[in-house]
Amino acid sequence: MNGFKKFLLRGNVVDLAIAVVIGAAFGAIVTAFVAAFINPLVGVITGASGDVSERSFTLAGVEFPYGLFLQALISFLLVAIVIYFLVLQPVNRLMERYKTEPEVQSTTKQCPECLSNIPSAATRCAFCAVEQAAAPTPAPGLSSPPPASPPPASPPLA
Repeated sequence: MNGFKKFLLRGNVVDLAIAVVIGAAFGAIVTAFVAAFINPLVGVITGASGDVSERSFTLAGVEFPYGLFLQALISFLLVAIVIYFLVLQPVNRLMERYKTEPEVQSTTKQCPECLSNIPSAATRCAFCAVEQAAAPTPAPGLSSPPPASPPPASPPLA
């Protein structure tokens, strides 16, 4: 029982529960906004009388309420737009600004001849067998190696 209590009181579980509750409440607000304002406006613009969510068509005696689908689609798009612009982008900017870890250097390089990815230390491409320029070793204190010189030109074919 003690382990379950610790699990429930961990920060990330509580944060997730709060996020789900707030997300559900926000979704309800957006759905009400779409039903009260957007659907009637779309109805006026498209010439439909009244609320678009009440629109449907009948095929072989079966009613298809496409207006309800449009209402759900508009609600989803509004929630996604708000989450992207008001949550995701600001958080990404903050994470980028306060990033403390250095960039990870790639362990591969691209062969200039066949454009295949090969190990950085390779002296010959495993795919096309072209000789590779030696990778320069970084000098002490430098975070990245200086730019590599182009590979030597191959002799012309006779």
